[in-house]
Amino acid sequence: MVHQPDSATPDAKFPDGFLWGTATAAHQIEGGNFNNDWWAWEHDPGSGCAEPSGDACDSLHRWPEDVALVSVMGLGAYRFSLEWSRIEPAEGEFSIAALDHYRRICAACHDRGITPVVTFHHFTTPTWLSVRGGWEAADAPDTFARFVSRSVAHLGDLIGWACTINELNVIGVMGYTVGSSPPGVKGDLGRHLAVNESMVRAHRLAVSALRSGPGDFPVGLTLSMDELVAEPGGEDVREAALEILEDRFLRATEGDDFVGVQCYSRMHFGPEGQAPNDPEVPTTQMGYEYWPQAVEHCARRAAAVTGLPVLVTENGIATDDDAQRIAYLTEALRGVRRCLDDGVDIRGYFVWSLLDNFEWSLGYRPKFGLHRVDPETFARHPKPSASWFGAVARSNGLPGS
Repeated sequence: MVHQPDSATPDAKFPDGFLWGTATAAHQIEGGNFNNDWWAWEHDPGSGCAEPSGDACDSLHRWPEDVALVSVMGLGAYRFSLEWSRIEPAEGEFSIAALDHYRRICAACHDRGITPVVTFHHFTTPTWLSVRGGWEAADAPDTFARFVSRSVAHLGDLIGWACTINELNVIGVMGYTVGSSPPGVKGDLGRHLAVNESMVRAHRLAVSALRSGPGDFPVGLTLSMDELVAEPGGEDVREAALEILEDRFLRATEGDDFVGVQCYSRMHFGPEGQAPNDPEVPTTQMGYEYWPQAVEHCARRAAAVTGLPVLVTENGIATDDDAQRIAYLTEALRGVRRCLDDGVDIRGYFVWSLLDNFEWSLGYRPKFGLHRVDPETFARHPKPSASWFGAVARSNGLPGS
């Protein structure tokens, strides 16, 4: 069963210039990123990771195919990330070859009429920084800003939009409260909050670094957001969760050009903390509720709190049922259209993900991609959702609009 809201939208066309795109992350698709904290974590038998990333989708070598897939779909934008540990493999030592690699990806996007949306940190931190504390190191924000400065100096003239840090609110949650990401600490709210402050400082320094380099492009962060629901007695817990998980970071966007919203579902909170999912709502391969309405909720909230334009930098569903993917994306986009009808300034929408890829501690089981990837040949195979989403982008509207 797929839950469908009753409300419909009369006008499903989107504004001229609306940015249609898809997204990836370096560690999830490149393969062989052995010089970062996640590679070490994947290979730690005690980490609980399902499997290591290995060769991933071999996008380190096959990135021209990936850019071509974006072009074939008729999308106007491709969001991808730089792998810090390739660009700065040892502290203070920068690889011109790695910088040239990412510059070539940006150039290839421009050659095909695609706007490159570049993320400077997507969950992975170089080993040399992680061994001295990672984001808990006092100089981590400044060290990150130095990397951003060096990178933007090399390719800033080709950047279309820049995202400083992907889901900077998740790094503290997963690394210091849940314990499913490096460094694998569980239940330490003090360290979690300290890392949150480090991430905020890193973002602000990165914004300054990006604006000081070549190029002229919008700069912002991307935030993981959910529709947070208070069950009876859980109102105060929900408010506290909103502050720790979202509001601290939404306030940190002051002076930015946009806020990137990444949402997939909703979460419930009761008097004791996070509460179970609604048993009447189906779940995805991630264990999330099937709740495409979250996009509308989160986009409205981000815009209201920050006053900034919104870019939906990630939305999608982990499922083997591609018809369900199309249904989910359709309903999510109806919500985006309702936001636009009400005057919410949403500039674009990116599907996660271009490819089935490495989904962090869950390995390769969750299938988010618009394309299937053969694990042995690395051949890309478009799913029906790829052609469907391409048709949406080309028509700048949902079918029937």
